[in-house]
Amino acid sequence: MKFRQSMLLLTKLGPALGLILVYILFIAIGPPSFSSFRNVEAIVRQTTIVGIAALGMTLVIISGGIDLSIGSIVALVTVAIALLLQSGINPILACLGGVLAGMACGAFNGILITKLKVVPFIITLGTLLLFRGVAKGFANEQKVDAPLTWLTELLAVLPPERQWMIFPPGVWIMIVLAIVVFILLRYTRFGLHVIAVGSNEQTARLCGIPVERVKVLVYVISALAASIAGIMQFSRLTVGDPTVAAGLELDVIAAVVIGGGSLSGGEGSVVGTLVGALIMTVIRSGCTQIGLPNWVQEIVTGIIIILAVTLDGLRHRLANRNT
Repeated sequence: MKFRQSMLLLTKLGPALGLILVYILFIAIGPPSFSSFRNVEAIVRQTTIVGIAALGMTLVIISGGIDLSIGSIVALVTVAIALLLQSGINPILACLGGVLAGMACGAFNGILITKLKVVPFIITLGTLLLFRGVAKGFANEQKVDAPLTWLTELLAVLPPERQWMIFPPGVWIMIVLAIVVFILLRYTRFGLHVIAVGSNEQTARLCGIPVERVKVLVYVISALAASIAGIMQFSRLTVGDPTVAAGLELDVIAAVVIGGGSLSGGEGSVVGTLVGALIMTVIRSGCTQIGLPNWVQEIVTGIIIILAVTLDGLRHRLANRNT
């Protein structure tokens, strides 16, 4: 009993302690500007795209799946929004069109996985290329210019008259989405079904849980989160770019894993995921400010991911020995 309690405590507090230690380390070795509120605000802004997409991936990983097509969905959404704005459509409707396109991709993933009975890794590896190709086709393999609208302000630095907001709108959207996903996981029947499917799919099926429906919904929600991340990406770029977000899925998966999510399914948390995303951003920001090259940042992040997965595997092996 004590072992389980200690491991549960480590799972919950480990990512937060890691974030604190990494932040303190860079405060100690970095320039004084690293601890300024301006830099903290920049770190949070830079975390938004990965953080929002990772909220959806959290559900996928808890359900025992994986989604490698996230980056391609983000790219497709930016292209869809740019094309709709180019045609004169209202920005809100343009965003809605982009979100619907992204959710259609998620439904496609979920249906293929459940109907073909092929592992999610293979299906989403294929749709990663498929969705990226569709985005390039619609964009004629070039960036799509769009008229400037208020969408460009979602992740922009706040002007003096709006400093009362503390963070730009995109960050608050991420926070609201995190609360929604937290409630969905913790307090709804669907959330319990997601955890049950990820813990033991056969047992969940025997208990009467509609496993296929849960899986399809999980991938649709994941694509919805990726679509909103696509809106944030468009806000940052102000153009539709079919080549953007290549490799984003790796950052998103890493955020979930660093935050305590288990690739074997059944475990993960919203707070842990956001902390994991913040850890990667803090490392990148800190390394940049102390003058370390990009390859060092990648090595450090890779080591942290390996340690997180190793600790997760060790925790499961120890737990199995004590049952």
